Amino acid sequence: MIRQEKVLLVGDNPFHGISHLSQERSRVRGDAPTDPEYAAKLIQISLDNGANGFMFSVSDKTLSILNILRNNGTLNSLGLYAIVPYAYEYVRLSGKVGGISGLAKKVVKEIALSGSFNAMATGLKGVLKTDLNSLVKTYLAYEISRIKSSAGKHAKLDSVLLHQLITDMCLGFGLDWVFRLYVDFMLKAGLEPGFNTGNLALLVKKFRELGINLEKVLIAAPLNKAGFQMVPTKKECENALTELPKPNVLAISILAAGYLKPLEAIDYIAGLPNIKGVAVGVSKETQACETFRLLKEKLVKA
Repeated sequence: MIRQEKVLLVGDNPFHGISHLSQERSRVRGDAPTDPEYAAKLIQISLDNGANGFMFSVSDKTLSILNILRNNGTLNSLGLYAIVPYAYEYVRLSGKVGGISGLAKKVVKEIALSGSFNAMATGLKGVLKTDLNSLVKTYLAYEISRIKSSAGKHAKLDSVLLHQLITDMCLGFGLDWVFRLYVDFMLKAGLEPGFNTGNLALLVKKFRELGINLEKVLIAAPLNKAGFQMVPTKKECENALTELPKPNVLAISILAAGYLKPLEAIDYIAGLPNIKGVAVGVSKETQACETFRLLKEKLVKA
């Protein structure tokens, strides 16, 4: 039998001090590896034990981690899966700079200072015409340029995923144009369009209604034996997997915020159809070793 390797990604939540179970738990335990040097070390240990990629929200911290990995020569063999925007950072900034209008001005200023002339030209057109399409494209071009600047020209950027808050907001408010624009923009940029969602079943249904080719997109969604964060239900999310034309789902939250043991969590994922891979955050060296060794051993398919 031919064995196909899964995508095994190091997730960045611990590097931001994020716990899906609770923010308080993350603060109290005090073991989140928020130092970029230590985070880069954890990624390297994970790679040595079976990981083959890094999933990260685009932030100053993760970009600094990419810089360290590039200087170490690690990025040449690492698949990158970026998530935009880093919603938590933008929410925090909006409170400091006067709400949405102040945030928009700050982002435009950063784009101008970045020297990304293509993004600047598109953005100016969008401002003059109040063209939301152009503004969104400008922002996406800016974020991609930030990633490539930090990762270097030899890095492998496999996919850019729309953040869960944006994906699910668009689902809830019927902003179908965002999905179409995003897919078209990323495909033209030579990147796989990705969507991080908390509602796998609804997203798959929506894309079928819109005629979006599910073979050309990547979806990241919570999948775990406990049904934690699987909306609307665990069963409906499992059913949605069977409707996909190929393995194009990255399972996240597979440990259910620590409720599940790694072995039972991985056994569950291994039994699901159309799973392209998983993303798991690690905060300790022993955890990085054990988790990715087990993932490499278990997550293969005939």
